[in-house]
Amino acid sequence: MMRALSQVVERSGTPCFVYDFDQVRQRVAALREAFGGRLKISYAVKANPNPAILRRMRGLVVLLDISSAGELRSAINCGWPADLLGFTGPGKREFELTAAVEARIGAIIVESPREAGVINELAGRIGLRQKVLIRIAPAKIPPGFGVSMAGRPCQFGIDEEDLDAALPRIKAMKNLDIEGFHCFAGTQSLKADAIAGAWETYIALFRRFCNAHDITPTKLIFGSGLGIPYYEQDRPLDLSAVAQRVNPPLDALRAEQRFARTDFVLETGRYLVGEAGVYLTRIISAKHSRGTEIRICDGGMNHHLGAAGHLGTPIHRNYRMFKLGAQSERPTQNYDLFGPLCTSIDMLAHGVALPAVDVGDVIGIHCSGAYGPTASPSHFISHPPAREILVETVSGETRIEDVSI
Repeated sequence: MMRALSQVVERSGTPCFVYDFDQVRQRVAALREAFGGRLKISYAVKANPNPAILRRMRGLVVLLDISSAGELRSAINCGWPADLLGFTGPGKREFELTAAVEARIGAIIVESPREAGVINELAGRIGLRQKVLIRIAPAKIPPGFGVSMAGRPCQFGIDEEDLDAALPRIKAMKNLDIEGFHCFAGTQSLKADAIAGAWETYIALFRRFCNAHDITPTKLIFGSGLGIPYYEQDRPLDLSAVAQRVNPPLDALRAEQRFARTDFVLETGRYLVGEAGVYLTRIISAKHSRGTEIRICDGGMNHHLGAAGHLGTPIHRNYRMFKLGAQSERPTQNYDLFGPLCTSIDMLAHGVALPAVDVGDVIGIHCSGAYGPTASPSHFISHPPAREILVETVSGETRIEDVSI
């Protein structure tokens, strides 16, 4: 991969995101092997909606999770049939729901009784019955997630304690077909026990509400929560430990007559594409300031909000980084790395240890395949957008393609 990164810099310059799609394929294969086919894989488009990635996901994963009318259009334009799409999100507007119903979308994930009523009315107006899944907001999941949405006021889903009262009302809506349930209450965990415990909670909730309300589901969606190691001190998730604990409960659920034909779906985004991406940025200026070595890069938070510490992390921690082409990985100096924006918050790293870095050198930032260009304020201060480059092996040869939008 390092050779390919050097070729990218020679051809396309910096700043740019580089996506190694071979790694994406390997990650999908690892999930299939770990869970032995028990879970169908759904890709969350918001993690990386680049059309080149969406086209390659067709046939690699089974379903797509979209969260807007824009993602709906993009998925269909990339060859995805609408019936293989699920629409999540707490703020779906009427025109978006109308577009989804008219497209014959596979399922809409209902986040509230009110939203169910809106979908029911739209479907009746169009003359269709719309398939929906009910999103459950659990009262509790284990600690150990980067963000946990359980047990607190939340815009996502119907609170577990309110669902018994809400379900009969939704079931009575004549233009809706309840296909099953959806749970996603925690993200970015590297702790196998936390993830397995959350999934066990989801299984218990699915069983409880299906049995209590006589629902035989065709689909149950598990929000994965599978995390990636952004920081130097992070240890990669032990996927086999997750599978070892959750496969038996999945098998037990499958053995029950009500769930014998149910599709168990794993919804994940970051875990599939995050580690497959590298952000490359060049040092364009150097200075020494009050005892600190400062380097200015040609890209910053306008391209990579996460690396700048503004994407859900209360304290900025440095992403794992490297100097492209360094002969030795032994750090020789600590640096503060800033982007080119005229604002003090455009910092990519504080005190990061790197081999000697000077003007012209290129820095690579790992774990940059998810929540990159489209999650960053690319128009702020009107610098050019970063290029997006896809690398993959085709017939034994490395192919490098500019897939910039």
